[in-house]
Amino acid sequence: METTPQSPARWAADGDYPLATKVSGKRVGIVGLGNIGSRVARRLAAFGCAVSYHSRSPKPSSPYTFVPALLDLAAGSDVLRRCLRRGRAEPVHRCTGGDEALGKDGVLVNVGRGGLVDEPELVSCLRDGALGGAGLDVYANEPAVPPELFGMDNVVLSDHRAVVTPESMRGVLEVITANLDAFFSGWPLVSPVHL
Repeated sequence: METTPQSPARWAADGDYPLATKVSGKRVGIVGLGNIGSRVARRLAAFGCAVSYHSRSPKPSSPYTFVPALLDLAAGSDVLRRCLRRGRAEPVHRCTGGDEALGKDGVLVNVGRGGLVDEPELVSCLRDGALGGAGLDVYANEPAVPPELFGMDNVVLSDHRAVVTPESMRGVLEVITANLDAFFSGWPLVSPVHL
């Protein structure tokens, strides 16, 4: 890989390691405290993060702070993580709504659905410094990624492999098998889908 003076990979060529930040102690807001959001929250709490969340309603069994307004969650967070499923999501969020409230040092992480983020607006917020960084595992038009994101040193991109592991595939097969066994035995499904 060729590096330029502006390239984020210069540290590998020059040994000029930039200062970074750590996750422990951060204030993390989670949008969507369902199955994935709850698991993410537990892991972040183990790192000493102050976790709060925004969902359609408070989760009485949750040890985390419920924040009824998305803007308030973003304003009180260092990192905002979206874990929503598109069918249950609010309309597309714009940086000028929830994300800009994170501020110039804030980080948006989206592992929910690509359509939850207005990507042109996100690119603009990142480029203009209204948002400090982003970590993206999903995109509005997968597998297409907005080309502007590739050149940004404040963005981490993943190719939506969150569930492409042997362990995850084994888990999916176990749920499918359990649902089929339950269905053909006349028992309630393990993971019913309510449409």
